[in-house]
Amino acid sequence: MTGSPTRRDFLRLSSGLVVAGLASGCASPVVSSLTGSQPATADVIFWHLFSGGDGANMATMVEDVQASAGISVESTLLSWGNPYYTKLALAASSGRPPDVAVAHLSRLPLLAEAGLLETVEEAGLTAAGVTRDRFTPAAWSKATVGGATYAVPLDTHPFVMFYNRTLAKRAGLLDGDGRLRQLAGRDEFVGAISAMKEVGGDFGAVASNTADPSTTWRFFLTLYSGLAGSILEDQGTRITLDRDAAEETFALMRELTVGKKLMPHSATITTASTLFGQGRVGFLFDGVWQIPTYSGVTLPSGDPLAFDVVPFPAILGEEPRSYADSHALVVPRSDGRSSEGSRQAVAFIKGLLEDSATWAGGGHVPAWLPTQESEEFTSKQPQSNYVRAAFEAVYDPPGWYTGAGSDFQNSMGGVISRVLAGQVEPAAAVGDMISALKTYATAKPPVG
Repeated sequence: MTGSPTRRDFLRLSSGLVVAGLASGCASPVVSSLTGSQPATADVIFWHLFSGGDGANMATMVEDVQASAGISVESTLLSWGNPYYTKLALAASSGRPPDVAVAHLSRLPLLAEAGLLETVEEAGLTAAGVTRDRFTPAAWSKATVGGATYAVPLDTHPFVMFYNRTLAKRAGLLDGDGRLRQLAGRDEFVGAISAMKEVGGDFGAVASNTADPSTTWRFFLTLYSGLAGSILEDQGTRITLDRDAAEETFALMRELTVGKKLMPHSATITTASTLFGQGRVGFLFDGVWQIPTYSGVTLPSGDPLAFDVVPFPAILGEEPRSYADSHALVVPRSDGRSSEGSRQAVAFIKGLLEDSATWAGGGHVPAWLPTQESEEFTSKQPQSNYVRAAFEAVYDPPGWYTGAGSDFQNSMGGVISRVLAGQVEPAAAVGDMISALKTYATAKPPVG
């Protein structure tokens, strides 16, 4: 679907997203913002969803671009997840959107198919040199919906392996350069975690798998994608989950926890950060955005935590895969934006891309190749060690209901958590996952 949405489309889209927000318990900010508007208080009105370290880095980048491009920017932080995407969709539908906004690429298809975004070409970005050949291919591909590109990828933030360098050395897992030697296949992967447990004490590895469905989903899809393709096709209406591949994936995950007890079967985010931050496990499986959490950490012994980060190796199957998502910059469609406003929006986006080495401070891999290949980025450690993961990225399957912070991830993660806890056998878990997938695949989309 292209072009401006009709009132009926708007109402359906709004209804669908608001329902999703209510279901996640985050509806209040959305409802309170329904009557908001965008006063012309700056050259560029910018919406984003970054707080903490990412928020500080983005603030620096915005200041830099204002100074270099000579434009003023009003930058607004909004609650992330369903509330953010609902507000963005409603603002665009009502004709009063920001000039530039951040969106996860996993959330892009619904916004694009609803006709709420300008394509990169329509926004004038192509003419400004923002072209496919200057981006990580996987990210640019995910930014393209129905043959048109609707977003400018700012980064790739993959699911990766953190490892304790001190324990890895004791376990004999380092190569001649002092880095984790390349692992290949299920046996070497399990063997490396076993070796870490033998020298580390509590466990060999840890991942947050209790009350953190998104992390378990990322872990599952990283492993599963080495064996089979997407679990959904046709915009999420056709289930293509490979039963054998899913059962094999579940079997490995269960073996690591309740089987060999190499990982805790129940671990919150706090448990995971405590075990890894205190040097009590060798591996941590998490997103690259956690790098600032462990930088500068001191162990109980008083020594600094020595850690590195690498992409997942090929574990199930021959090719390595890493679950990932990307933050991207979009230009919401607005009939009221002037040509000068469009030019300033392009200048702002281009400026953020050129300053994305600053953004890499949060662990993200810049998608803009001129930055990714620059000395300013390649000198960053450990960020430059896992660039490969951006090229092996596997995103959420296509579907109007999938994506970062979605109820879909919560449902899938719930099934996976029960496998990790030993509450369900792998074969039964495959049935549970398919049952959950049917619920989404047969649901009526809010647009289209």
